[in-house]
Amino acid sequence: MADRFTTDDEVMKLCDVVRETAFAIHEYLRSGHLEKVYENALVSRLRKQGLKVEQQVPLTVYDEDVTLIGSFIADLFIEDVLVAEIKACKGLVDEHTAQLLGYLRAGRMRHGVLINFGAAKFQMRKYAN
Repeated sequence: MADRFTTDDEVMKLCDVVRETAFAIHEYLRSGHLEKVYENALVSRLRKQGLKVEQQVPLTVYDEDVTLIGSFIADLFIEDVLVAEIKACKGLVDEHTAQLLGYLRAGRMRHGVLINFGAAKFQMRKYAN
């Protein structure tokens, strides 16, 4: 399935699916749950749509000379191309953005989304490295 999302346009379409699915979850559950509840709901619904979704995936971090220096745990890794960081807070702040961008740079990943289910108004931001 990951072969379906090889171009930036295809990844943008994948982001649209993730956004629509996450928004539907936000509409149904509203705010007030732990991040894990929203994460599990998103995984369940995306898998029902036939997408490959992995939870709590260790992704490697490399130094500039390609030396392996560590790893981080991505909330979700979707179709082997999209890192999703899930939040359940009043609002996204610069630290959340920095966290995701750091993951993308260090893991040499191209695409990521930051999703916040905790605010009264649904929030999702797409980032490309």
